[in-house]
Amino acid sequence: LDITTLTYDTLGFGEFDDFPETSEPVWILGKEFNALTEKEDILSDVTSRLWFTYRKNFPPIGGTGPTSDTGWGCMLRCGQMILGEALVRRHLGRDWRWVRSQTQREDYIGILNAFLDKKDGYYSLHQIAQMGVGEGKSIGQWYGPNTVAQVLKKLAVFDSWSRLAVHVAMDNTVVIEEIKRLCMPWLDYGGAACVDLQGGMSERNGCLEGACALAEEETALWNPLLLLIPLRLGLSDINEAYIETLKQCFQLPQSLGVIGGKPNSAHYFIGYVGEELIYLDPHTTQPAVEPCEDSQVPDDTYHCQHPPCRMHICEIDPSVAVGFFCRTEDDFDDWCLHVVILLINPLFLPLLDFSDSDRLERFFDSEDEEFEILSL
Repeated sequence: LDITTLTYDTLGFGEFDDFPETSEPVWILGKEFNALTEKEDILSDVTSRLWFTYRKNFPPIGGTGPTSDTGWGCMLRCGQMILGEALVRRHLGRDWRWVRSQTQREDYIGILNAFLDKKDGYYSLHQIAQMGVGEGKSIGQWYGPNTVAQVLKKLAVFDSWSRLAVHVAMDNTVVIEEIKRLCMPWLDYGGAACVDLQGGMSERNGCLEGACALAEEETALWNPLLLLIPLRLGLSDINEAYIETLKQCFQLPQSLGVIGGKPNSAHYFIGYVGEELIYLDPHTTQPAVEPCEDSQVPDDTYHCQHPPCRMHICEIDPSVAVGFFCRTEDDFDDWCLHVVILLINPLFLPLLDFSDSDRLERFFDSEDEEFEILSL
């Protein structure tokens, strides 16, 4: 295993390529930037994403297991990053920006606490590794994108504060009615509520949720959706026919990016410029972090403060998982519409498709829920 420890102090900015001066649009998680006039905005946006890397000297997983995930935890960390982005969208919004040394918002602390390397964090490495045993992965074994997606789905059930509905679309198929039932479990399809939404105060990873926020939550009729779609885009290499469609995924406002990378070396892809994918790299070993006595979290090492890494899109491993976040039902309906537009564009080979043309036509002119099936 690679046990090299890297930090910003030892790396220095000089070892990373500066962001290119180009007139081509830069897309980061559904937002378009101009590299010539908005470079600082691009770097601020990238830095604001949660960056999870290898850590060392954390409590042993399972009490007697590893105290570092160097060499095996990169896909687990990428899973944390795509889920972390969903939680940032859920609690802070897409336009939230991290500012170094700024007093942290309570919601932000709650999110970060869920990922600290300890056994009781909702989405800690400890929880992901141990939940993976049920997916046939021993602790310390490398995960693929589908495995980490399945584990995150199981763990999200316990997070009553975020109340995410996590759906993993298997066999390249998205069943819309199934997702709507998942996100609105209290509704029957006659439109009647079938559970009592009144409840007590929910706990936010150690912080009590405020009354105003709770009132908003109680009236909501949609559990925010994290949609993960594992895909195979080729055999040993990515099929070039999929490249433009994959790039289009980063343009959708619901985009959470893509987890994947190279064989046994995972990355979190958050956007693209030209033919290069922009990604956060978990392959840096940093010391484990403990919260301060005032509940603040030393968080500098959870944000990538150097220019982001880039990789030619043809180098990506064909096994990936694409993520989307839909805070509301309207967001999900809008996502479906965007996908339909991609499907009927002859320039793109679709990642997902409708099973027959009748369903495609009815998507545009009917409110009927029964037809809503997307499949490859």
